[in-house]
Formats: sequence, C-alpha cells, structure tokens
Amino acid sequence: MKKIKNYDTLIDHGDVESRKVVLEITDRTLQRLDAYHRIKSIMKLDGDILHIGAKSWDLSKKKHIYLLGAGKACNHMAMAVDEVLGEKLTKGIAIVKVAEETDRFQNTDVYVGGHPLPNQAGYKACLKILDLVDHAGPDDLFIVVISGGSSALMSCPIEGITLEDEIKTTDVMLKSGAGIYEINSIRRHISAMNGGMLAKRIQSVGAELIGFGISDAVGNPATGDIGVPYEKYASTPMGPDKTTLEDARRVIRDYDVAERLPKNVVDYIMNVGPEGETPKAFPDNTYFLLNTLPDSCIYAKEIAEEMGIPAIILSSFLEGESKDAGSFFASIAREAQAYGNPVKPPCIILSSGETTTQILDNSTITGHGGPGQELTLSFSILAAKTKGACMLSIDSEGTDGTTPVAGGICDSSSYQQALDKGVDVYAALRGHACYEALEEIGDTVFTGNTGTNLCDFNVLYIPKVEG
Repeated sequence: MKKIKNYDTLIDHGDVESRKVVLEITDRTLQRLDAYHRIKSIMKLDGDILHIGAKSWDLSKKKHIYLLGAGKACNHMAMAVDEVLGEKLTKGIAIVKVAEETDRFQNTDVYVGGHPLPNQAGYKACLKILDLVDHAGPDDLFIVVISGGSSALMSCPIEGITLEDEIKTTDVMLKSGAGIYEINSIRRHISAMNGGMLAKRIQSVGAELIGFGISDAVGNPATGDIGVPYEKYASTPMGPDKTTLEDARRVIRDYDVAERLPKNVVDYIMNVGPEGETPKAFPDNTYFLLNTLPDSCIYAKEIAEEMGIPAIILSSFLEGESKDAGSFFASIAREAQAYGNPVKPPCIILSSGETTTQILDNSTITGHGGPGQELTLSFSILAAKTKGACMLSIDSEGTDGTTPVAGGICDSSSYQQALDKGVDVYAALRGHACYEALEEIGDTVFTGNTGTNLCDFNVLYIPKVEG
C-alpha cells in the first residue's frame, strides 16, 4: 500500500478479506489521482520552451515566473511545477493544509494555512501573494495551482471585515447544514482572494495566468484529455465565480443564520451594490483541469473490474447528512446480499460527493470527527446484519473534518467490536466523537496528503454468502 499508511492495522481484525478488497481499490485509486503525476505527465521544459499538453510558452519572453498555490492537494501540485521549472522559477508561494516531511521545493515558500477554519499563517501568506502580484507587470507569468480547501487556506477578507469575522463565518456555515456551494457563496463575496479576486488582481497588472485545477464541485463531469486547455473552467480564486451576491443573501435567509454570523458580514452582503459582485469570466487565461469528482468512482470501477469484482457507481452526487448516508448504505448492502438488488454479490458499490454534518450547538460536541467517520460508524450499526459487508469512507485529500485521519472503515463485525470494548456508538454519533470511537476499535484510515482533493470517496464491498 502506497497511500494507506496504516494498512497492517486495518487488516489485523474484522472481516479481513473484505477489508483487503476495499483497501486495495482505495489505494490504487488514490495513486492514479495523485496530481503530482498528473501534472508531470503533461508539463515539460525544453530549454526555454515550456510545454503543457497541447500548448507551449517561450519563457525567454517572460521577465519573471511566479508559482502560487493553495489547497489540500497543493503540496503535490506545487512540487510538480517547482520541479519542472527549476531555476526558471522566480518565486513560489504555496499555502497547504498539512506540511509533510517528504515535501521538496527549490524556490517556493510554504505556509501551513487553516482548514476548515482560516488562520493567521494563511492570511500572512495571502498578504505576501497580493504584494507580489501588485509589483508584477505585463511581462510576467503566473502559474497557479488550486485544489479544494483554498477558500479557507487562502483567507484574506476584504476591507471592513476582519480575519476573526471570516473565521466565525466559516465555522457557523459549516455547522449550518448548508452545502459547500452555498457556503462558498458567502465566503467568496467577503474575500480579497477567492471568488476569482486573485485572478482579477493578476489581470489588473497585465500579467499572464496559467492555472492547474482540481475540481471538487458536485456535478462537474468527468475529465477527458487533461492536456487540452479547459474552456469552461470555473473555480476560484484563479477562475471565474459562478456564485452571486443574491445566492449569498438567499443562503443567509434559507438557513436562518443572520443572527449567528458576524454583523459586519451580514450587513455587507445584504447591502453592497454591484461593485461587490465577483468576476464571471477570464477569457485570456489558460486552464488545465486535472481531475473532477466523478473521476474517483470511474477509476475505482475500472480497478475493481480488473480484480474480477463487478462494480457499479451508485452516485457521484452524494450529499446530505453523513450518518443518514451510512444507514442508507448498510440498507443497500443488506438488500444486495438478500435479494441481489441493485447488483448481485460479490460486488462493489461506489459513490462520491460531499456529505455534511449539522451541528447547531457546539456544546453537544464531545470529541472529534468528520463526515467520513460519521458515515462509517453509522454504517456499522445496520451492517451487523450483512455478513462480510465492508465500507470505507474518506475525504480523498487525507484529512476528514477536525481529525488527522482520512476517514474510517467498518465492516459487519465492527459494531460488536465496539460493544466489546465499551464504546457507545450511538453516543459517539450524537456527540460527533466518531474519531475517538473508531480509533478505539482500530478503524480510522490514515493516509497523510494524497495529492488529490475530490471530496468524499466511498467504497462498499458486499461478499456473496453461501446458503
């Protein structure tokens, strides 16, 4: 296993054969998604000529070449660009979620920003980025690498709104039950970086922008030839923003958060005029889209079938409450094993998307966790009725919620193991303390940075049971 670091721990108990199947599919999928290899497969430097897929640039005509990056997969993305450019790179600034000992950079400064909540280090890095952009000119080239998580990591609020306001806004919205698109409609309209504002700043000095992106938005189609510039790129901060001020206002009303959000934020969004809208197009920029959310399921399906196991993609649009999704998948497993619907075992059922956890009162929190861990722990309860059923749910970038692990894996024996060790699964779910519960039974999945960021990735294996 190259990506799953605690593989041996995960197969020393439970339905071992089922676990091995799920973990192999997951590991091979993550290897294939790694953005370092994706970028290196299309980006080459031949003397002064930079080739990226179907396009080329003469770097001798550029005065300065800058690398900017942010996101949960930024480590691997920025390393690839830094390595290809070598001494051609004037300066790089990357904002990552977790710095790894294996990260290697030649001329790039790395800052560890905050995620899911912004922090001072990310803010400091943003100020340095904006200063660098403001001193650039028409002969300069910016190569920007962005993956999911940049809204928090690349945090720099507009004038009149403080970093503390932005932190509180993020915290309230993440616990409101709103989807990520809805949350971003608010965050982008109070940011000097996100919502396409970084690209707008680069555009204002006349510099050129080449962007590499990973899209974790639910609903985007699978990638095709990643070496062909992507004309419909819409992902901030380096691309246009699809959300609008009216979207942000509607979210505040729909989720009834006006009294919980900072007054500065609500007053600004509700009263600002057209000048507060984010940019909607950058026709002169060149974008390469490395992966989209459906890719993980597509690759996993191919891998499962190479292993001789039938596989179906149930949905790459999975959203909603995490613990409810766990119960749903356990019901699917029981149906498949009992009646062969929607597919006869042995089989793999795949899904991706972004489930969320609603927390209206912080006083109810008794531990740590994340959506993937809540999904798998919830799955374990009903999965006890389906022999050998095994489910993994991870945040594909490597950290789930407020924990250092990628997610969890549970099988039909996990609930009994929890009982045997005195773990109250129901209490853990109520208190959003699934990390502690799964750690106790050895069912957290640890990867570290994976080099991708395609939200949740879920693998359910249902074995055939004789008799």
